[in-house]
Amino acid sequence: MRTTSDRIRHALSFEVIGLLLVIPLGAAGFGLHAEDMGVVAVVAATVATLWNFVYNMIFDRLMKRWTGSVHKTLPLRVLHTLLFEAGLLLFTLPFIALYLGIGLWQALVMDVAFVLFYLVYAFVFNWLYDKVFPLPKNA
Repeated sequence: MRTTSDRIRHALSFEVIGLLLVIPLGAAGFGLHAEDMGVVAVVAATVATLWNFVYNMIFDRLMKRWTGSVHKTLPLRVLHTLLFEAGLLLFTLPFIALYLGIGLWQALVMDVAFVLFYLVYAFVFNWLYDKVFPLPKNA
């Protein structure tokens, strides 16, 4: 298992590097000013972090109550991910549309682009993080 300080380093470096990548890429890709993309990205990252904490706590408690365990099967992991993303969309979609003064369809396209970016980014980041900061042998 990772230590608390390692988990904090992981979370902070994940968010900071992600923002350093997504802001210029998003600004260029969507034709926005970097400042506007920065506000959207920081708000979305903050909401995602908070939602992740709340959602996983609720999901695990419900799983424990309904199944007696928090161990997830592959189908349950897929459901877990889809419900997380749907919940996150409910929070971020209205903000993106209102802040940028765009329609819900445009905001949805932008939100889906965020999801796809972070899907790839999370895989690469976590793989590299484990290479740079490997788990102890007894983990």
